[in-house]
Amino acid sequence: MDEDLKKKLAADSDGLLTYEYIANHIGLCDDIMHELVENMINVDSTGQFVASAARYLAAIEPTVYADHISTLIAAAIDKDRERRYLPDLISGIWGSDYASRAAELSAADNNFRRIYKRLNPTGVI
Repeated sequence: MDEDLKKKLAADSDGLLTYEYIANHIGLCDDIMHELVENMINVDSTGQFVASAARYLAAIEPTVYADHISTLIAAAIDKDRERRYLPDLISGIWGSDYASRAAELSAADNNFRRIYKRLNPTGVI
């Protein structure tokens, strides 16, 4: 990551600048995606932009960005204490029919299980 970009991202107070950088440079910033994801996780206190970035990367190329998506989802689960962004995240990643496949998805993906339990604390999976 070059010094100008480091300075710009150091001014990111909530993750929006980093999210915009990823969105505007997708495919061109893959070699520094790890640093971009780390920066976003460090500055986004609510989980809004980490959740949005996970959904964005999943929509663009879920296989290529799988590790980053998983990292962003885990961070969103930890940060979104008020459950503002998790409902859109779960349906954006696993589809609007996720509830009908909850047992299957929970067995296959720990992030899904964690979000589902957070959104449905009394539900059985």
